[in-house]
Amino acid sequence: MSGGPQVSAEFARKFASEKETPYERWVQNEGLDIISAHYVPDLKTVDLKPWARRGGRGVFINHEASRFSNDCYVCEIPKGGKLAPQRQLYEEMVLVLEGRGSTTVWNDSGQRITFEWKAGAIFAIPLNCSYQHFNGSGQAPARYVGVTFCPQLLNMFDDVDFIFNTPRDFKGRFNGEPDYFANQGEQDGFLLRTNFVPDAVNLPLITAKERGAGGGHIRFNMARGSMASHISQFPVGTYKKAHRHGPGAHVIVLSGEGYSLMWQDGEEPKHYPWQAGTLIVPPNNTFHQHFNAGASPARYLAFKHSSVRNSQGVPLSWISRRLGGNQIDYADETTQVRNLFRESLSRHGVETRMDPVYAAELETLPEAKQ
Repeated sequence: MSGGPQVSAEFARKFASEKETPYERWVQNEGLDIISAHYVPDLKTVDLKPWARRGGRGVFINHEASRFSNDCYVCEIPKGGKLAPQRQLYEEMVLVLEGRGSTTVWNDSGQRITFEWKAGAIFAIPLNCSYQHFNGSGQAPARYVGVTFCPQLLNMFDDVDFIFNTPRDFKGRFNGEPDYFANQGEQDGFLLRTNFVPDAVNLPLITAKERGAGGGHIRFNMARGSMASHISQFPVGTYKKAHRHGPGAHVIVLSGEGYSLMWQDGEEPKHYPWQAGTLIVPPNNTFHQHFNAGASPARYLAFKHSSVRNSQGVPLSWISRRLGGNQIDYADETTQVRNLFRESLSRHGVETRMDPVYAAELETLPEAKQ
């Protein structure tokens, strides 16, 4: 994908001094790289550098189209080791990619909780709590991916000490509850309020016909925070409806094999193959569509800071463009989309299950706006 409209080098030089941000300077001072990519084939194999302050190895992944909203980083905990304690005035959501271990969380009042995790677990760090990650294996490193809204705060305050060393207990977020990271939650529609999911790959989902093709879906509110996340799954021989939304949605494939298409209005779609461990971060207001091209159900996890909703609280990315939303109905997609899907399935010896889905949609399809 392009990094937005391009101008001449002479024109761009007039703004060069304004391009670098406090967030980018902080990452440089951490001794790490920023991978400016909206597509990473495998987070489990991406190259890492020593991260002295944390005591592990890491890399940031943050393309320019989302760098001012939220960020993503991959961190490795050495075998038999631990990371240094950390606290921060921004939220963080974590997916464990490999390994097993534990995390201890505590506040300034002395309330302390420890919980264990393994590959596939997701959890959130309560706002401004101190925490420390431990590798439970002496044989292999553990690796996780974290998504935060650090860029917003660092760019706003430009004060590293304030962000990482401000004493303040947000007791409405965490107050030492003994079961805070227990495997439990409160279900309300699609939303599950919980702080810990031990196995995101096998978590039961709710049918979400609005996203097409009979897939499953569940949304999370974790650590009583403002960052959003959800898991979606779609059956063999099917694909999701295309949609677009704001920047910073980090889509991490949990299982299955397939591909995504991404495009701006007036552009040809670009093709991105994926498997478990792939990261896709659609740029701001870019259409994207996910296709299960393999022989087993496909599932992904998306971390995102915010979404635009209608007056009823429904995300515009779930509402048909025929009604003024940002989701493309199957009936309005191009023949290129369907042909490419059939070709991809044939290479895996799988037949499409989309024909009855197309027919069923026509029965309830809104009238197109003129």
